[in-house]
Amino acid sequence: MNDMYEGPSGETHGDGGHGEGGDGQERTFAALPPAHGRGFAQSWWGQAWLKALEDTALDLAQLKAGRRLARAGAVGAVSVRPGRITAVVQDRDGTPRRSDVLLQRLGEDEWDRFLGMAVERAGHIAALLDREMPPHLVEDAAAAGVELLPGIGDLEPECDCEAWDHCGHTAALCYQVARLLDQDPFVLFLMRGRAERELLDELQVRSVARTEAEEAPTEEQEGAQEGVDADEAYAEGAILPPLPELPPLPPEPGLPPSLDTEAEPAPGLDVAALEFLATQAAVEAHRMLAEALSPGHERHPVEPELTLDEDAVRLAATAPAPVASRLATAGDRGKDGLALAVRAWEYGGPAALSVLEEEWAPEADALARARAALDVAWDDGERPQLRAARNRWTVVGGDAQLRQGRDGRWWPYRKERGRWTPAGPAAHDPATALAVATGGE
Repeated sequence: MNDMYEGPSGETHGDGGHGEGGDGQERTFAALPPAHGRGFAQSWWGQAWLKALEDTALDLAQLKAGRRLARAGAVGAVSVRPGRITAVVQDRDGTPRRSDVLLQRLGEDEWDRFLGMAVERAGHIAALLDREMPPHLVEDAAAAGVELLPGIGDLEPECDCEAWDHCGHTAALCYQVARLLDQDPFVLFLMRGRAERELLDELQVRSVARTEAEEAPTEEQEGAQEGVDADEAYAEGAILPPLPELPPLPPEPGLPPSLDTEAEPAPGLDVAALEFLATQAAVEAHRMLAEALSPGHERHPVEPELTLDEDAVRLAATAPAPVASRLATAGDRGKDGLALAVRAWEYGGPAALSVLEEEWAPEADALARARAALDVAWDDGERPQLRAARNRWTVVGGDAQLRQGRDGRWWPYRKERGRWTPAGPAAHDPATALAVATGGE
């Protein structure tokens, strides 16, 4: 009996059980839940697997029966080993059927050609590590005489229902394996004769050997001079290659990937909120790139990073009502406080938000200049009387107020429902801000 241990996602592994006499490691995947939605395979390689099945089967009724069984969750744990996949499939009447599908393993010469091809392009290895099967990897393998994906007639069925062709049970097994291939293309490599760890180890050994061979100096290089000092190389700019042109700015922010999938969201996951955050991230990235590509950007000071509280207000300014409600619940402001902060943010971003919340004492000469500017703007006796308290000047007997920011600008405020509320953007002239706050009266 194999020594088994449980892996991620209900997967189990064994160090024995080599199936058809291969050297690969057996993997057993727990039964998948019933499949809902349109298709079993979303990846192109999973669809290629199903095409090999559907092009081979002679009885379309058995394919339909297999799809029904797979969708209903009738396929049990799937065992994958070199040359063979196996599962127990519950028939519609509950009868268990052992079903196998055989796939020809690659020979040693074919593996040698495939591995030699794969190390020639770093992108192949990177894609495999990301659980991707890029089309050019399959095309390059085919050019080397190695067929990774099955073709017509390559999926050979065996079932104890004694059908001579693909029956509903072996078809259901193939549909279920398409879902496994979507998640992990290494399942296909195991069927072809190489387990994931073995395959990656061989690729690493070949990559290291190739790198060492490329870096080894020739006899001519060993006898050459040591080279040019780095300072001299950079001082002589003519020998350096020109920098590439800056990339053009996309006309609009990119679209985040769609979350409308067959899989149900995890418990507690707000899909609408996640889609909103992804869209906002794309918009913000586009804005930052536009600023970075604008002339003279390198001379502008770097803006400080937003605090969590500031970023929550920024998001709430454009968020749909359910997301804004969650932000209000998660923060300390409450619904009304967040609405007030959003209003300030819309007038002036972080600077306006700080004016909403901070009280501080300006320098005496700054206050004197502000009084002089107010006196000049009104005729004698017409200027509203102001009561100054730190950086806030309130119209006596009125519902208007001025607030000075730390950058010297003045912000108009108006009392609404008993709360001081931002009334407009900042102005360098306090008289202009006061006119906005009083409504031009």
